[in-house]
Amino acid sequence: MTATTEHTVRVPAPRTAVPSARARRTARRRRLGAAGVLMAPFFLLLITVFLIPVGTAAYLSFYSDDQPGLGFGPERTVFVGLRGYAAVLTDPTFLGGLGTVALYCLIYIPLMVAGALVLALLLDSGVVRLRSFAQLGLFLPHAVPGIIAALIWLYLYTPGISPVVDLFARADITIDFLGVHTVLPSIVNIALWSNLGYNMVVFYAALQAVPREVTEAAVVDGAGPVRTALQVKTPLVRASIVMVAMFTLIWALQLFTEPMLLSQSSPMINSRFSPSMYIYDAAFTRNNYSLAAAASVVLLLCTIALSYGVTRLTSRNSTAEEAR
Repeated sequence: MTATTEHTVRVPAPRTAVPSARARRTARRRRLGAAGVLMAPFFLLLITVFLIPVGTAAYLSFYSDDQPGLGFGPERTVFVGLRGYAAVLTDPTFLGGLGTVALYCLIYIPLMVAGALVLALLLDSGVVRLRSFAQLGLFLPHAVPGIIAALIWLYLYTPGISPVVDLFARADITIDFLGVHTVLPSIVNIALWSNLGYNMVVFYAALQAVPREVTEAAVVDGAGPVRTALQVKTPLVRASIVMVAMFTLIWALQLFTEPMLLSQSSPMINSRFSPSMYIYDAAFTRNNYSLAAAASVVLLLCTIALSYGVTRLTSRNSTAEEAR
């Protein structure tokens, strides 16, 4: 009987090619180069339309034009330090403009966010028929330029030519849309008419990303349409709500077009009604570019501080709810 001996033949495992250090550096440079090419337009626009204007405004705020010799000598530019900022922060008209914009924000931002969210929830729930036409109709006012929108509403606000004012007069109702107590709500109405549809589209797009399984589970658990909208859908689009609120705040702090045009028909709106109008008046009416630059920097710092505060507050609330 012959014994057979089996030998196990081991096949060596294939070696994995390890890239050399030079190849890794080349690949890294290619990735960085591709990222740089893609990000170049953004940084170019950031530098051109933001950093350079901000740097120029900051530079101008520390200098002023002076004419020695009782105003008969040649004009020269002198360093004034923080004098422009002191003049702005102690000017009652600038502080009054800040107060006006603060009141405007307190009225406008909640109405804008709540109104746009309610419209988006109605469209998403299917209550509104002809959804596409409703979206188009609500969005169309945003396509109208701000100056044209202000002129339209100026026509509707002006007594003697306004069909709205005449309609109220026939009902023995006297209302002055540009009076001392109504001019700010009238400006808020113009802004709402122009921007409500745009923010509604933002919220509606966010609601489309909400999983339908979640809403169906809420309906199975006995939640009605209102409860589903407020307690299920709204918390899931919180990020969009924060974004819209922050962008609306930034836009509201730059209030300019509406009061500037309405000032032609209302004595309640002066040339320094808002900080932006104050800056315009200082630069192009009084030719005080140093004061205008200082006011611009102050307004920018206020905008940054408030935007940062909104972001921190919302992130803190989100963290607290997640901890629960």
